[in-house]
Amino acid sequence: MSQQKQRELRQQKKQEIKASIENGPYVADWTSLDGYTVPRWYEDAKFGIFIHWGVYSVPAFGTEWYARNMYREGTEVYEHHVQTYGTPDQFGYKDFIPMFTAEKFDAEEWASLFKRAGAAFVVPVAEHHDGFAMYDSPFSEWTAIRMGPKRDVIGELAAAVRRHYMTFGVSSHRAENWWYYNGGRELPSDVQDPQYAELYGPAQACYGDPAYPLPILPPNEEFLDDWFLRTCDLIDRYGPQLVYFDWWIEQPVFKPYLQKLAAYYYNKAAEWGQGAVINYKFDAFAEGTAVYDMERGQLADIHPSVWQTCTSVGETAWCHIADHKYKSVQTILGDLVDIVSKNGVMLLNVGPRADGTIPEEEQRMLLEIGDWLAVNGEAIYGTRPWKVYGEGPTQIVSGTFNDTKRSAFTARDIRFTSRGDGILYATVMGWPEDGVAVIETLGIRGKLLPGEIGKLELLGWKGELAWSREELALKVNLPEAMASRGMLVLRIEHGAVDAAR
Repeated sequence: MSQQKQRELRQQKKQEIKASIENGPYVADWTSLDGYTVPRWYEDAKFGIFIHWGVYSVPAFGTEWYARNMYREGTEVYEHHVQTYGTPDQFGYKDFIPMFTAEKFDAEEWASLFKRAGAAFVVPVAEHHDGFAMYDSPFSEWTAIRMGPKRDVIGELAAAVRRHYMTFGVSSHRAENWWYYNGGRELPSDVQDPQYAELYGPAQACYGDPAYPLPILPPNEEFLDDWFLRTCDLIDRYGPQLVYFDWWIEQPVFKPYLQKLAAYYYNKAAEWGQGAVINYKFDAFAEGTAVYDMERGQLADIHPSVWQTCTSVGETAWCHIADHKYKSVQTILGDLVDIVSKNGVMLLNVGPRADGTIPEEEQRMLLEIGDWLAVNGEAIYGTRPWKVYGEGPTQIVSGTFNDTKRSAFTARDIRFTSRGDGILYATVMGWPEDGVAVIETLGIRGKLLPGEIGKLELLGWKGELAWSREELALKVNLPEAMASRGMLVLRIEHGAVDAAR
């Protein structure tokens, strides 16, 4: 596309966006955006799949930040790159793109797997910090439809996800492209070649922690306008009901653009008749105007507003790497139950290989999660927090990047969710040695569960249960045949159960 044609397209897009914002119902200020309401579909969904797949999946080494670290002397990635491919002036990140063929990518297979895993929504990364768009963008030549796979990956996946009756979202990490490749300015590399400037971006000098740097110069108007137009175009092309943003958009210079972006997106969603969600980190958006996301972390207690944890099946990298250290399925399910009990939603990441196949171990994990949800999903989907999130000795380390810091849940750890006023779910987070689940919160003396228990069942078990409600605890004899199931869910009917139905 000629530069003149692109300028015309950008101007036209700006006019369309301006008209949409002016015609409401939302305008670009926090007061107006405070009228936003989290849609019911998202509150009910509880569990989604995140996908980190891109050019960085070709080297499959270190993390998805390979593109940055291969230009930073002294890093493990740099040493690996030089030994494997050559110095960055001989073999730059751009040279991985022809190797990213995605020849085995089958969007239908992916969507079918995610559906079997119990996911209610799916969020692929449309563009990572590396500047390579996985979708058809008119504002860049560096896209999956023009290079590498030469396919509209996001478009294919959107269609497949919707065919399987899941909700589709997208993730944008483009903001960091302002500085992401700055290491390439410090050594001989292709980052300095003007013909690749559209991919490598401004590569601005930074200071501070190299992993989380701060650029010496904040993004200029040209970069911010480009970021804004690309994001709006992504929304228009694929109609996502969720847009996830990574960190760094919380920088002050982004704030006016975030207000415009939210107003535009929420107005488009109203036009489509669909509820929309924006995920953000730190203080990028004003509280109540979007949904807060806590990366690799959880909260210690119930939050009054719906929130989200994004985490991954691997303990370190988000993309495919050759030597993943995977979490256990029980750890992931334990986190899911804990998060939902505190009014949260889990977005769980997988990392496909460069050829488009999802690693067998990750497929197995997803299917095991789906098997558990097929039996116990009633205690997850469509539920709401109860009066307290639960009880037990295991302490959650609240905050980001703490997902591997808790000890394993035990049989004494209980998590609650509810449905209406008459149904309570109590998830026993481990198998008790004597086979008896003891739930102190539901004892008569505690008075948190007034009235009588009308019915008590164990999800996945058709037989009768022996149980007693005493002053200090509710005690339930669990069937030995269920001991291998891990976490078990008790369904308790009480009070106004008919009204809840």
